[in-house]
Amino acid sequence: MKADDRLRLIKLIHVARRELGMDRETYGLMLAGMKGLEGATSTADLSLPNLKLVLEQLKSKGFKVRPNKKPARPLANDPQAQKIRSLWLSLHEMGVVRDPSETALAKYVFSMTKVQALQWLTAGQASHVIETLKQWMGRVQQ
Repeated sequence: MKADDRLRLIKLIHVARRELGMDRETYGLMLAGMKGLEGATSTADLSLPNLKLVLEQLKSKGFKVRPNKKPARPLANDPQAQKIRSLWLSLHEMGVVRDPSETALAKYVFSMTKVQALQWLTAGQASHVIETLKQWMGRVQQ
């Protein structure tokens, strides 16, 4: 379990370094300047307790540990959902839809159908969404 903890901390430290905008040189200087690390300049040289010290140092510089996001629901993969997604992305490429994400698409679908996920749409609801997206695209292309 210690090896798993060590890898988790190393990954977290690298996320913190990236989020704080530290380049390798700055990060190495921070490590070299910390007491108790015996001049180490890389996480590979550090023990588990020392990795914890480094993480605390990064937290003091403003890094906030965020919990992992909840696992994503698998995307709907039926032909109607694929068509909806395709039209949505086409509208994004045309510059009409700002946010091409699945979350934004789900919000759009919810505003029309009051159904929160593509996989829960009935065939009729999915057809309605497809037709609405086609009409939207037609208006933009004129």
